[in-house]
Amino acid sequence: MKKSQRIKTIVDIKATQEKNALEVQGAVQRKLLAMQTQVDGLKNYRQEYQDRFDLLGRKGVNIARLLEFRSFIDKLDKAIIGQEQVLSSIAADLMAKRKVWEGLHHKTQSLQKVCDSALVAEMKQEAKREQLEQDERASRIGRNNSGGTGNA
Repeated sequence: MKKSQRIKTIVDIKATQEKNALEVQGAVQRKLLAMQTQVDGLKNYRQEYQDRFDLLGRKGVNIARLLEFRSFIDKLDKAIIGQEQVLSSIAADLMAKRKVWEGLHHKTQSLQKVCDSALVAEMKQEAKREQLEQDERASRIGRNNSGGTGNA
């Protein structure tokens, strides 16, 4: 097996690993977007609840109802903080997956360049070998022709 073929096998393996890493990165990206949407939804819901709380406070409502609203808003705040921590964790995971993919991508590109160089070198060597064979054939034909005419 030629050197370029051996390297091509490795390039193919690395390209498959790179593709798989990109798919994993895409899955994490989708997870991040879904979590961001969830956090945004919670924040919007919290703002709507805060607006109702403010309206009730201006209208004058009993203290028990205001405390109930305040308690629920506090629970929403805690849920938002928890979801933002999960969001940060997913974002960190995405960065890690991106670095893995980038490393595999650079490795694949480097190996592809080595493979291309080996292929070029093999093609040059093959062309040189063919040229030598043609020169040798031409030399034999020339010797046969000159040897045959000298005896007649």
